[in-house]
Amino acid sequence: MKRITLICTVILFASLSFAIGQVSATKSMEIYLLMGQSNMAGRGPITEEQKNEGNDNVFVLNQDMKWVLARHPLHFDKPSVAGVGPGLTFGIQMAKAHHGVKIGLVPCAVGGTPIEHWIPGAYDTATKTHPYDDAVARIKEAMKYGVVKGVIWHQGESNSSVDKASLYLQQIAELISRIRDLVGNPNLPFVAGQIGEFHKNAEFFNAQIVKLPQTVKGTAVVTTESLAHKGDHLHFDGPSAQELGRRYANKFIALENNK
Repeated sequence: MKRITLICTVILFASLSFAIGQVSATKSMEIYLLMGQSNMAGRGPITEEQKNEGNDNVFVLNQDMKWVLARHPLHFDKPSVAGVGPGLTFGIQMAKAHHGVKIGLVPCAVGGTPIEHWIPGAYDTATKTHPYDDAVARIKEAMKYGVVKGVIWHQGESNSSVDKASLYLQQIAELISRIRDLVGNPNLPFVAGQIGEFHKNAEFFNAQIVKLPQTVKGTAVVTTESLAHKGDHLHFDGPSAQELGRRYANKFIALENNK
């Protein structure tokens, strides 16, 4: 009987500890939006070591709109292929830079979506989602628990042809403006990423996206130099996705310091 009582006490304590962790996470978080397509969502295979990656101060708004401790995979756009992306490593690095602060990550990326589907009312038939409208709903929910501090954006593979890429700076500038209006911060930091150098259209697209900081104030671009794909010449492998997350964090911290 004593053993059963002890076991029940341990289980109750563990449950209460997890619940307390959730409550403390939702009082006043620094919130970051993870937006784009599959390489933001993450497609890197999850290793045993990566399964345990995390930080007690980094939380994620899950599919059910609940804050939980962040672990791979963060996204749920395509559960059968969701894997390691840059978001979790980014969050961990921001938690280290902002010691003692609760970091809230809001996954919004949807694999395969062109930037044309990141406007109000747009419907993506492949995933049966409204990428922008769905993101807005998640952002509004997240804002109940803290302040949106910025966006990391990785998208472009679907807009990498010469014709589409030539229009990209205007489209992303409009997206940034909409998000800034939504969260009430006209200077909200926004960091975009180049597509992988291994992509067949990388050279022209990446030459366009690096112009973003000269086009829109308060933005930066991370390079994908030396990063590797997982064998499909499209998606970053796990270690490269993690390195991309570190690069996003470094750019974010640089933007903060420049203020």
